[in-house]
Amino acid sequence: MAPKRVAVVDMGSNTGRLVVFRLLGDGGWYLEDEIREVVRLRAGMTADGMARQAVQRGIAVLRLFRRFCENVGVDTVIATATSAVRDAANGPDFLRRAREASGWELRVLSSEEEARLGVLGVLGEVPLETGIVLDIGGGSAQVSRVRDGRWFDGVSLPLGALRLTELFRMSDTPTADEVGALRSHINEMLDSVEWLGPLGPEEEIAGLGGSIRNLGYMEHAQLGWPLPTLRGFQISAERVDELIEQMLSVSLARRARIPGLNPDRADILPAGSLVLQEVMRRVGATRCHTSVNGLREGLLLGHLHGDTPPKGDELRALSVDILAWRYGLHRDHAERVRHLATRLFDDLAGRHGLDASYRKLLEAAAILHDVGGVLGYHDHHRHSQYLITLNGLPGYTARETALVALLTRYHRKGTPTPGGYRRLLGGADLPALRWMSAFLRMAEYLERGRRGTVTNVEVTDWGSRGMEILLSTDGDASVEEWDAERRAVPLLESVSGARVRMSVLQSGA
Repeated sequence: MAPKRVAVVDMGSNTGRLVVFRLLGDGGWYLEDEIREVVRLRAGMTADGMARQAVQRGIAVLRLFRRFCENVGVDTVIATATSAVRDAANGPDFLRRAREASGWELRVLSSEEEARLGVLGVLGEVPLETGIVLDIGGGSAQVSRVRDGRWFDGVSLPLGALRLTELFRMSDTPTADEVGALRSHINEMLDSVEWLGPLGPEEEIAGLGGSIRNLGYMEHAQLGWPLPTLRGFQISAERVDELIEQMLSVSLARRARIPGLNPDRADILPAGSLVLQEVMRRVGATRCHTSVNGLREGLLLGHLHGDTPPKGDELRALSVDILAWRYGLHRDHAERVRHLATRLFDDLAGRHGLDASYRKLLEAAAILHDVGGVLGYHDHHRHSQYLITLNGLPGYTARETALVALLTRYHRKGTPTPGGYRRLLGGADLPALRWMSAFLRMAEYLERGRRGTVTNVEVTDWGSRGMEILLSTDGDASVEEWDAERRAVPLLESVSGARVRMSVLQSGA
């Protein structure tokens, strides 16, 4: 059967996007392609509706999107429009022309639907159980409450980055009075949201939309962040303040050259960033999750799962499965490695003292340790690390993603070290990395033949300073013993400070 593709079209106030998702088994998916074009539907909008040039830009982009979908073979198209079309007096005429040009009936999302679907996308990536989600678009900003990992309620405010930029028309290098007037307006709008107050002890804030993502990319570029993805990233309130000051202190031409800043957004990013800054100040947030997912992913998740997409451990397991499916892993081998590695973890719990959260990371790494094999056998352990950090793992923090990637990096050889990820890890993570690398490496070499010859392991004490690993086998395990002895035992002995010997139990025991 040919692969299924779902395209999501999002005609926003500032940008038109077409994203193509490839569907995998059991609810899995990944982004396969994307087209983004600045359409600025709201630019020049009056009481009569969208400007003629804006409508022409939008219709031309929709024709392009339609042709692209025909070329790549899309099975399902979910086509939507948001704030600009929703607010425009000539919105119905635009929808008619859009249908004639593309053949699609664009669904105009209500402000509540836009907020709910944006949150749905965020919760498909960010481990947020309770708190606030802020979605800053071109025409509006949605502020939503999340309870128990679900959208609770929210409001839409006329605080989109393009809308504010056109409304206030600040100087090329904005003056303090101009910025102050914009801040006052933002806070006047926020005052209307009675429940928007200080976050509770367990509450967090997550942000989506082009303005917030672009701040994240600026921080990535200037901070030298060790992971290439925004998944799992958080930007501090202090850095939001500093980046805004950096943008407002220079001309538009110089602003467009700031590292990490998308030149297409140089004119509207200050306004969008000020909305984030004022919301963070109002709720007392010290950090904000930056979500790669957004409305488009929310539309896909709603299509696949309704209002109850995977969350928590289910989301994390699905993230691992998606990478495994995407890169065609030998799943039987990976599951056997997972079983052996976790048996070692459990039997040696008294020695390593690691909690259950590390066991879950070890399981993820065991499933993904060979993912880099899609790029070639040689150095596939390094390729695995690269692919995991490149794609990210929805549901995992940046620290957890780094640990999983490092474990795959050291599943074959080398002395486990944090390398460039040191800033992401805590003090307890460094010894944990060595212990878990030893378990994963031992499991890998006990599965050397990739046919389940070693079916189980059991660790017992051997004298006062040693341990014995008893191997249950189904057939001749001489190859596994030989390779584990020379490639895995040295690291386990180094980490544990104990001598290690292996013994084979009766076949099938």
